Amino acid sequence: MISKQLSIFLENKRGRFTEVAKLLGENGVNMTAFTVSESSDFGILRLIVSDTEKALKVLRDNKFAVSEADVICLKCPNRPGALAIAMEIISSAGVFIEYMYAFSEGESANVIIRPDNLQKCAEVLTANKIELLAASDLYKL
Repeated sequence: MISKQLSIFLENKRGRFTEVAKLLGENGVNMTAFTVSESSDFGILRLIVSDTEKALKVLRDNKFAVSEADVICLKCPNRPGALAIAMEIISSAGVFIEYMYAFSEGESANVIIRPDNLQKCAEVLTANKIELLAASDLYKL
């Protein structure tokens, strides 16, 4: 299942992430999963939200540089070696993962990946009985 992810470019200065969180919260948009990477001058906030279109509008209206990308979210058991199985399936199919981030709760882990070939990645995971989640499934966790 392919989901939408937002990437927001933020200057490395105090309060920028707070501004995003506040804007989204005030507009009823929930941040379900996110990661932040940084360089010396800027950071990239990648996130899955409850309402992508609304978040895009709110952020752009407030002068944030934001883009949308397709990602895959897979669910695997939260135990040693489970992620390695999924990664072996992906790499054996010749799919490269540009980046990924994860969160776990209880017995399950949810991994958001940005592969270079979305369709092939989804197909090989599904063929190997790895559960894929839609973004809307993440809001129910």
